[in-house]
This record gives sequence, structure tokens and C-alpha cells, in this order.
Amino acid sequence: MAKQRSGSGTILNGLPSQIPDTDPEETQEWLQSLDGAVEAGGRRRARFLMLKLLERARETQIGIPSLTTTDYVNTISPDEEPAFPGDEDVERRYRAWIRWNAAVMVTRAQHPDIGVGGHISSYASAATLYEVGYNHFWRGRDHEGGGDQVFFQGHASPGMYARAYLEGRLSEDDLNGFRQEKSHSYTGDVRAVPSYPHPRSMPSFWQFPTVSMGIGPLNAIYQAQFNKYLHNRGFKDTSDQHVWAFLGDGEMDEPESRGLLQVAANDELDNLTFVVNCNLQRLDGPVRGNGKIVQELEAYFRGAGWNVIKTLWGRGWDPLIESDRSGALVNLMNTTPDGDFQTFRANDGAFIRDSFFGRDPGTKDLVKDWSDEDIWWKLKRGGHDYRKVYAAYKAAVDHTGQPTVVLAHTIKGYSLGSHFAGRNATHQMKKMTPEDLKGFRDSLKIPISDEQLEADPYAPPYYHPGEDDEALQYLQQRRRELGGYVPERRPKAGTALSLPGDQAYAAAKKGSKQGVATTMAFVRIFKDLMRDKEFGKHIVPIIPDEARTFGMDSFFPTAKIYNVHGQTYTSVDADLMLAYKESTDGQILHVGINEAGSVAALTAAGTSYDTHGVPMVPFYVFYSMFGFQRTGDFIWAATDQLARGFMIGATAGRTTLAGEGLQHADGHSLLLAASNPGVVSYDPAYGYEIAHIIRDGLRRMYGEDPENVLYYLTVYNEPMQQPAEPEDVDVEGILAGMHLISPGKPPKDSDDGGSGDGKCVRLLSSGVGVPWALDAQHLLTEDWGVSADVWSVTSWTELRREAMACDEAAFEDPEAERRVPYVTRRLSEGSGPVIATSDWMRQVQDQIASWVPEDYYALGADGFGFADTRAAARRFFRIDGPCMAVKALQMLADRGELDPQVPLDAAAKYRIDDVTAGTSGTAGGDA
Repeated sequence: MAKQRSGSGTILNGLPSQIPDTDPEETQEWLQSLDGAVEAGGRRRARFLMLKLLERARETQIGIPSLTTTDYVNTISPDEEPAFPGDEDVERRYRAWIRWNAAVMVTRAQHPDIGVGGHISSYASAATLYEVGYNHFWRGRDHEGGGDQVFFQGHASPGMYARAYLEGRLSEDDLNGFRQEKSHSYTGDVRAVPSYPHPRSMPSFWQFPTVSMGIGPLNAIYQAQFNKYLHNRGFKDTSDQHVWAFLGDGEMDEPESRGLLQVAANDELDNLTFVVNCNLQRLDGPVRGNGKIVQELEAYFRGAGWNVIKTLWGRGWDPLIESDRSGALVNLMNTTPDGDFQTFRANDGAFIRDSFFGRDPGTKDLVKDWSDEDIWWKLKRGGHDYRKVYAAYKAAVDHTGQPTVVLAHTIKGYSLGSHFAGRNATHQMKKMTPEDLKGFRDSLKIPISDEQLEADPYAPPYYHPGEDDEALQYLQQRRRELGGYVPERRPKAGTALSLPGDQAYAAAKKGSKQGVATTMAFVRIFKDLMRDKEFGKHIVPIIPDEARTFGMDSFFPTAKIYNVHGQTYTSVDADLMLAYKESTDGQILHVGINEAGSVAALTAAGTSYDTHGVPMVPFYVFYSMFGFQRTGDFIWAATDQLARGFMIGATAGRTTLAGEGLQHADGHSLLLAASNPGVVSYDPAYGYEIAHIIRDGLRRMYGEDPENVLYYLTVYNEPMQQPAEPEDVDVEGILAGMHLISPGKPPKDSDDGGSGDGKCVRLLSSGVGVPWALDAQHLLTEDWGVSADVWSVTSWTELRREAMACDEAAFEDPEAERRVPYVTRRLSEGSGPVIATSDWMRQVQDQIASWVPEDYYALGADGFGFADTRAAARRFFRIDGPCMAVKALQMLADRGELDPQVPLDAAAKYRIDDVTAGTSGTAGGDA
């Protein structure tokens, strides 16, 4: 077998190697032409020419082999490697200290009195990958180019803490509080660090939460895209900023890890590098024991349009590969499955000689003069070799026109000893025995004695050489030259925004004579916000492929859709007023049928105040059902990352979109939103409510003292007449969660001028359900002589949270004056039982049950949705106006205030068991 080297561009799949070169002179001329193009116009020009040649080859039906996988060797050959610019010996010295301190921190957290665990092996496998980045590539916030953004692999966090300890950013007390965020104190102050990268827990340290696997890669793609978006829109020069994402090969099994690779390729995000730590292991065992995950990933990334760099073998392999004249060694590397590679490193040099090299006489002969110890120590994986990793990173940042992935071959648990390295259980091993520590100490040459290690097996000492140590000074100097520490957040560094005044909200407060859905009411407000000269440009509209559903296609010709390539075609509707227009400086992020990517875009825009010092205001408008249900994990990551902005759940409700059927019927996202403490959710009924909520949201998130929250508003597609804002509008109530919109009236036959004969109820409803409550009010008063107050509940969740805060305050200080919850205080103003309804499942309304001062019952749309008319669906769930009236009468009868026959008569009168008798809601219900 002829020797093939991927570094020289070998194409394995279909290269016609048996076809003779009939004109070598002409072949040489072609090659010289390419060299000349590179020399004259640079690599970008040469790349363009090559792509045009490939395009023409396809046009002329010349068979072009696909570049999917290359040999299982390094992409960059030894003669192509750049000189290593640092002092490798010095860097290796403090890398050993970081390895030691990371392992000690996790071991200490396993003290019997604590036992909170931690992960040692992930960082051990990736230490070189991180240190080369720290020492030579990652620019801090003070770099003139703006600084890089690094998405650290979550399980490797101990290494980042250990480095920060040497840098003087964290103390021993901080490290001793690993995974004890509330309980570990020192001199009265809590000193601790969280288990993984959590910006909310360490708001001046971590930038990106990544440990929920699959979220890091996707968010990194959209961070890189947003960097270019900011640049192209003229907000900031981000051309010198790079995004790095560190991932595990097991993590690449997550659909999110691979699902949007094409976005990075389509946008030519050459400011993005993925580094996949290919230690060939998941959490419990091998990733592809029978196969080769590196080859699989190479094909996948290359097929998605990425530049792929494989860093598989350390420098000790170079002479063996160079002398492999027959190609036997490369063939062996190509055919050995990952399960065997894992097993080799869990054994000794003799085992590797027999079980790997011994498979072929040609390969066995290559190491005949090598000792077993040489085989063990010299033949490192590429991800543990400084020079190989540096060469890969430099090639990645120098590459143009494509994102790059570095596939680095490593060993899980590397350097931790035979009990850890390459073992299936290594991910779950949380501590080192005294013997493990001694061996680890010896291999790293840490100056700590046996006596120190034996004094307390659960508290081995950290190692710090002192600030004057030359290696530590080298470390600090490298970071100074690169612009400061990484990671680092600077949440207060952003410029303040000038928020819109009253005029931006005026139209929504006028009401409407015709039916207007709250989705359209929101869009009208949004349009006026976009028109604000100073503030409007900071808005980032984010829309999946549903803009026309939400009535937002009118934004296309003015704000335009962001596309890094602009628009190179003539739109089919180019002659229409609302033509589809794309532009390199477009404002709208129209991400396609892609809710996960939309939330990633929201996260990048909503944290721009930190990452770029430029506050941006994302408005993510989406099909309500496909928000929290489909992308809840990403929303949790967004709130962990301290994102700010608005999520608009359009076409909300279980029955409002009833024509669409089960999977489009959202009756539960408000409940899911309530589970996220970083989300402020509202379910407004009217346009003027939306106006006050958005205005206050902008104040809270972008005002003088910004809060790190996301706002979630549910809006509907059912048209209804929008009332004008009342002169005495209760803004406090709208924002707190409920306000009285229609006080109860005395029945017509009442002559006491009050509330009839004293029978009163309170009707609570939200969103599209408010008209049902008004309908119930009318029925109760006109047909049964019962007075009913109607309240619009703009937020069940905010009412609950405020009430819980009151309870908590009383629990913490029982002697202080009791705060009365807002919902209790307001409902104490009237009398009678309280009935609640909405287009959501009953648990949404039940959130306030504990604090309602009267008998309380919630109707709700529980169960699966279905396709039918709105009126029929509401009658089926018994949440409409007549059902609300019947329930009110039942509660009065249960209290002895009405004859028990009355609610029975009402049920028969309104035919509440007949879905065809439903009347609440307008016709329609599709999207």
C-alpha cells in the first residue's frame, strides 16, 4: 500500500489513482498556477478560484470525489508545523501545577463530611488543549481587538478554577468551597465556586454556561454569527474576535451539537473554532467502541462545509510514520477501532507492542529497537502535545471562509495514573487515594512530601510556588500580552440605552373599533419601537419561519433580513410593497424553521451588553407551543447566562389556535415558564396592557439599574375589539399581575342601589379568556341576579412570586410587620367566591390558590388539544363564559347563598354538556 498523507490533501473516496498522468508537464503547470494564485492574490482568492473550478467541473459533469474522510493521521504534517513560539518547558511546569490543584480541589470536595463530588478526568484529558489556548491564542477583554469568547467544556471547570488560583483571581478558600455555593464560609463570608460554568453563580467570572450538553456548540455558532451581525450593522468592529467552543466527542451525540453546523458554514463563520476533545469515551464507556468517532466527525463536519483539522498523534509518532514506507502503520491506524485504542492506553508499553504493533509484521518491525518504556512515554496522543495543538490552533485562526473544527485525540484521565487513564469508570471517579496522589505528584514533580499527603487523605495540599516564581510570572505576562484574563464577565461595562418615550406606546392605548388580536397589537407597538431613531436600531427582531403568521412580513422591506451574503437573487415578490429583502446589514434575524437556533440567537443578542459592551434588545417572536416545550433547556441556559430581552409566544392558548390540532395547542407554556426564576411572564388581554408591560420590561432590563431577566409575553391570534386605556388605568395592578376592569353591577330588578340581594362573586381571567369572564358577568347579572367583578390577571406567576416573597419574609423575621400579598390585598376589597379561567391548564390559575382570601376554584384547559372551532373547544374544556357562570352559581349554592336547583337550571339553560352550544370566541383558529 502506497503511503498517503492527509496533510498533503489526499482524497480517499474515489481518487482515480490508477489513471496515469498522461501529461506531467501540464499537470505541473496547473499546480504552479495555483501556487501563483496564492502568492499573488492570497488564500482567499485562491479558495474562490478553486471553488469556481469545482463548480464548473460539476456543470460539465466531471465526477468529483467527495472529501469526507482522510487517513487516521494528523492533518498537519511535521514539515508544515509552525515553530512553537513559547517556552514549552516553563509552560509544562505550571500546567503540572494546574493539573495538581484541579485534582486536589475535587478530592477535597469528596471529604466524608461533604461528599459533593466533582469530575477529575475531563480536564486531565484536555489540559494541553486549554493551556495552548491560554498561553498563545485567547485574547482577553482588554485586547485591542475586543477579546475572544471561549465556551469551556463544563466538566473541565476544575482546571479553569485551578488556573485562576495561580493567577490570583481565586483563593484557596474559594477552591475549598467547590460545589458548596451556600454553605461554605470563611470569616463569615461565603467563599465558593459552582460545579460548572454558571455565570449566574459567578457573574464576574464565567461568560457561557455549557454543561447541559449540546447547548454549548449551538450557542457558540450563534455567538459567532452575532459577532458578524454587530460588525455588519456598524455597532462594533468584531473582525479580530474569535469564538472557541470546547466539546467532548461523546457530547457530539447530542442532536443539538451537530444540528446547526450548516449555519456556521453558510455564514462562512471563520471566526469560529470547535475543539472536540476526542478521548473516545462518553460518561460510561467508549463513544464508538466498534468504530471510529474521529472519522465519523470528520465526515460529518466536512460534509457540513467545515474546515477539519485532525490532531491525533504526538511528535513521538512522526519518525515512525515517516519510516512507514509500506503504509502498514497508517493502515493499522485506519482500521483499529476506538475500543482498542482505549484499551491500549489503560495498559503498559508491552501490551501496546503486542496488541497494536504486533498486528502486522511491518509495524512490529518499526518498534523493534524501542523499549516498552519508550513505547509508553514517547507515543503520546496529539491532544497532549503542545506543538501539535499549537499548529492546529494557528491553522484554525488563519483559515478564512469556513469555520474550523479541531479533532484532538486524547486520553480521558490522562496523567492521573493507571486507575483513571482510559478506564470506563473514570468519569465517575471523584477522588484519588493516597497512593494515586503520590504517583500523580511524582509524575508532575510537585514538591509536596509523603507526610503532607498522609496527614489527611481527604485534604491534600494545593501547590502555589509564590508570586515571584519565574514560571508564574511567565504565565501572568502571557495573559497581559493577550489582553487579560479568560473567562471574565464585565456586566456593568455596557453603554446605557435611551429608552423610548410615551409616543412609542400611544397607538396601543387608543383601542380599536374593529377586531384586533393581541399578536397584532404587539406588532403595532413593536413597529413604533423600531421607529425610534436612537433606541430602534438596538432592537434585534428574531423570527423563525413564521413572520407572515404573526403579521411581521411588513418589516421585510424596511428593516430587511440579515444575510452575510446579502441578496443575490430577485425575489419573486420584488414588485410588491412588502417584498422579501435580505441584506448584509439587515436588522432581522430570520433563522428559518429553527426554534433552538432562535433561542441561541436571543442569548447572543441578550448578553451583548457583557460580551461586547453594546446592549442589544432581542425580541424573539415564535409559535407559542414551540417555545418552552421545545427549547426549555436553552432558555434555562439563557437565564444562566444572564440574558435580557423579550420572548413573545404568539398564537398562544389551547383553544385559540384550535384549528391546528393537538401539537399546536399550547395550554402549558406559562406553567413551564413559571419554573424558570429568570423569566418574568405575562398573559395580557389588551393592547394597552402590553404597552405598559413592555415599557416596564425595558426599564427593568435596560434602565439605570438593569436586572438580568427575560420577559415572556403570550399573545393570541383571535381578533377582538381592543378597549381604549381607561383614564384611571391601574398601571400598578397591570405590572403586579391583576387589575379590576369591570366592577360588578347590581341586577336590574334590584332596588337597593347596591349589589342586588348581596350575592357576589369575583371572576378572574387572563389573555384571550377575559371576554369569557365579561360574558359570565353579563349572564350572572342578567339571568340570576348575581353581581360579579371581573379582573384581568396579567400574570398569575408574578402574583404567586410576590406572595411567596411575603411568606418568606414572615418566615425569616416572624416578629416584623407582615406584608400582605398583592393578590390577597386586592381580592379582600370585594366579597364572594372567586372563579378563575383562562386558555391554559388549570395549574396556571392554581398558582395563586393559597393566597386567595375566599373560596376559590379554577377552570382550565387540561388534557390534549384537538382541532375544532374555538367555541366548541372551550365548551369541551368547560372554560367559557357560561361554564364560568355555572361554576359561580354552584359555589354560591355550596355556601348556602343560593337554592341548589339554580346551578342545575343554569347548566341546562346554557347546555354546558353540549359542545355545539358553545358561544365564546370568534370563528376561525388556524395560523
